[in-house]
Amino acid sequence: MLQAIDAHLMTPPPASNLRGWRRFLLEFGYFGIKEARACLFAGLFFAAVFLMPRGGLLGLPRYDLLLLFALSVQAWMLWRKLETWDEFKAIGLFHAIGFALEAFKVSGGIQSWSYPDFAYSKVFGVPLFSGFMYAAVGSYIIQAWRLLDIRILHHPPYWMAACIALLIYANFFSHHYIGDYRWYLAACALGLYARAVVVFRPYDRERRMPLLLGFVLTGFFIWLAENLSTFFGIWRYPDQLGAWSVVHIGKWSSWSLLVVMTFTLVANLKHIKARIHIPD
Repeated sequence: MLQAIDAHLMTPPPASNLRGWRRFLLEFGYFGIKEARACLFAGLFFAAVFLMPRGGLLGLPRYDLLLLFALSVQAWMLWRKLETWDEFKAIGLFHAIGFALEAFKVSGGIQSWSYPDFAYSKVFGVPLFSGFMYAAVGSYIIQAWRLLDIRILHHPPYWMAACIALLIYANFFSHHYIGDYRWYLAACALGLYARAVVVFRPYDRERRMPLLLGFVLTGFFIWLAENLSTFFGIWRYPDQLGAWSVVHIGKWSSWSLLVVMTFTLVANLKHIKARIHIPD
C-alpha cells in the first residue's frame, strides 16, 4: 500500500490548469503529505518514545522496548523496500555517530545530560535506542530527497563540506576543553552554503528554497522534539532534574549544525550525489 501511495505522490495527476489559491492549496497539501511520509521512521519512533509506559511492558524496561521497536521498524522498511541497503547502512552510520556523542556527553566528567531509567541495553550509561534519534534525522532527509525529487544547485565542493561537517562534530566534544566555536562554524557554514539552493517538487512544478533555510527549519523541529522528549523524561538535562523546563533556545543552533553534518553524509550516497550540482 505504501508503495502505491509513494508512486502517486511522486507522479501525481497533472494540474496545469490550476492557478492562484487553488494551486497553492494543492501544492501545500501535497507538500505536507510528502513531509509526513518522509518522517515515517522518525514519526513512528518518536510516537513510541512518547507513548511507551515509563515502567516498560511485560517486564522489559522502556529503553529496551524502544530499541526493539526501532530495529523492527527498520527491518520492516527494508523488507517493504521503503529503504535501500545503502540507505540502511547510512542510517547505521548515523546511529554510530550519535551513540559516540551520547556516550561522551553522559560520561562522568561531562554529564551534559543523563538517562535516568534502568535498561539491559545500556552501554557506557547510554541506552542503545538513543542512536536512532540521530538516525531518524538521516532517514527523514533520505526519504524527503526521493519523495520531493530534490536537487541541489550551487553546492560547495565536497571536500569543503566534509571539512565543515567534521569540525562541527569535533566541536561537540572539544568545546568542553578549549571553548565553544559553534558560532564561528555557523558563520563558515553560512558562507559555504550561501548560494546553495534546494529545488524540490511538491506537486508537478519545481519550487526553490535556500538550503540554509532548510537546515534552520529542520533544526527547529528537532528542538521541539527534544522538548517533548525531556518532558516525558526520556532523558534529562541537569537543570531539569528538579522540575521540567524548556530546553535552552541555544540548542536550536546545535541541532541546525547537526543537520548540516547529517546532510553532508546523505549527500555522499551514490543516487543522491548524482542530483547535486557543484559549480566549476
